[in-house]
Amino acid sequence: MDLLGELRGIVGEAHVLEGGTDPAFEQDWRRRWHGRARAIVRPASTPEVAQVLSRCAAHGVPVVPQGGNTGLVGGGVPDGSGTQVLLSLRRLNRIRAIDVANLTLTAEAGCVLQQVQEAAQAQKLLFPLSLAAEGSCTIGGNLATNAGGTQVLRFGNARDLCLGLEVVTPHGEVWEGLSGLRKDNTGYDLRGLYIGSEGTLGVITAATLKLWPQPASVTTAMAACASLQDCVTLLDLARRRLDAALTGFEVMNGFSLALVARHFPQIARPLPEVAWTVLLQQSDAQPESSARARIEALLEEALEAGCIHDAAVAQSLAQSRTMWHLRESIPLAQAEEGLNIKHDISVPVSAIPEFVARTDGALAARWPGIRFVNFGHLGDGNLHYNVQAPEGADGGAFLRDHEHDVNGVVYDAVQACGGSISAEHGVGSLKRDELPARKSPVALQLMRAVKAALDPEGRMNPGRVL
Repeated sequence: MDLLGELRGIVGEAHVLEGGTDPAFEQDWRRRWHGRARAIVRPASTPEVAQVLSRCAAHGVPVVPQGGNTGLVGGGVPDGSGTQVLLSLRRLNRIRAIDVANLTLTAEAGCVLQQVQEAAQAQKLLFPLSLAAEGSCTIGGNLATNAGGTQVLRFGNARDLCLGLEVVTPHGEVWEGLSGLRKDNTGYDLRGLYIGSEGTLGVITAATLKLWPQPASVTTAMAACASLQDCVTLLDLARRRLDAALTGFEVMNGFSLALVARHFPQIARPLPEVAWTVLLQQSDAQPESSARARIEALLEEALEAGCIHDAAVAQSLAQSRTMWHLRESIPLAQAEEGLNIKHDISVPVSAIPEFVARTDGALAARWPGIRFVNFGHLGDGNLHYNVQAPEGADGGAFLRDHEHDVNGVVYDAVQACGGSISAEHGVGSLKRDELPARKSPVALQLMRAVKAALDPEGRMNPGRVL
């Protein structure tokens, strides 16, 4: 029997599609990478995943794992060869268990992030991973890319939110590592190895995740700053006054919010146009009135110190959602404006103002008229430093002709600050060829040794990361 026949025998006739029959699986969210799979296979359980990988190994066929297909670095779609099997994990979508006393939840890889959040909420608990794509991205993809989001400042990346994994190896063996233990020093950290590996070492099929008690109150505020240095000063003050209650600290430059106003004028803006806007979130065990008074006192102190010159505190859940909607609409507004050059970088918080000033200046001198869409998670040093073509220019042509050189300027500046060219999106195809210039030879040697040990035939998501 040929491979497709064997795969149909494992997952069912309806769940093996021939390549080219459903482009939703074969192009990325940005519509930048387009491929053609040999087959799209949709297993519904870990044993089925194991059997699929076993048969692909027997036939020497490469496998591309895919979750919600919301990635931004071309890491989850097949190439154009028509030889790769695309393994969609979306049917592995069950919440297996919630242990309230242990504050853990075990979910399959195809569970949408919002589904996990709601399952925790039903038990009056919190799963704090939160990002704009939470209605469509999956837990498996979040872990495979070590997703960040808006609450890393308090709770950490996806790696920090995961206690255990279930993983299928390239030859179809199952590692049962779904531990809910906070302490387990019995050898190498296999869990940490698979998280962030972007499907190049094996397939994550389930995870045991950390939960927290739901906060008694969540308070959201916006503040207007004249400079990015003022934003950093406000962050320092917020950390000192709010401590662990500070769960979000986002920054947006004026042009990023101007794009939202241009393309989504129905979204209200609590503050007038300003050079930089900060979005703060406080999650607290205190009652709502006490928590609001605490953040208002912080903003009053910041006004007196001169690091902000205007502020607004959400007085209702609807107002809070509007503030976050503004922030989360920036990528959509940028897409409406046209193709652009994206950067997901991390730099020490103390170095961010100088990094942005110097990099803006270097790029503007070389490409007059370019526009900067700078926003992101200032609280943990992660900026989405994006470059838009000059007004009226062809965004696609600008990206095609200048992306490599723009990236060189940005990445050199990042490296000079001791930063990273990928903070939360991963490497994928987009940044793979940058790694030799940005990682030490020893680091690359160790990474290649891990890849060779766990996937010696190089069949797992080939051409990604390394």
